[in-house]
Amino acid sequence: MEVHLNPDLQAKLDQLALDTGRATGELVEDAVAGYFAELQQTGEMLNNRYDDLKSGRVKPIDGEEALVRLKVKTEAQRRRPA
Repeated sequence: MEVHLNPDLQAKLDQLALDTGRATGELVEDAVAGYFAELQQTGEMLNNRYDDLKSGRVKPIDGEEALVRLKVKTEAQRRRPA
């Protein structure tokens, strides 16, 4: 299989290979494997969330209510001393 990258991305990959001492093919393989693992994990999480909603374990909230809650939480975080 061949992978064609734009010049900027290829340069970043080449630099990472130099910095880490790993082959570019190995880095690409690790990146793709990580992407698919994350994609699978995200799919499982979404399926679980859907099951929670469908079973009634979790109650949906209105989008406006969610936004208000998020704003309140964000404002409280900003007020906390550093």
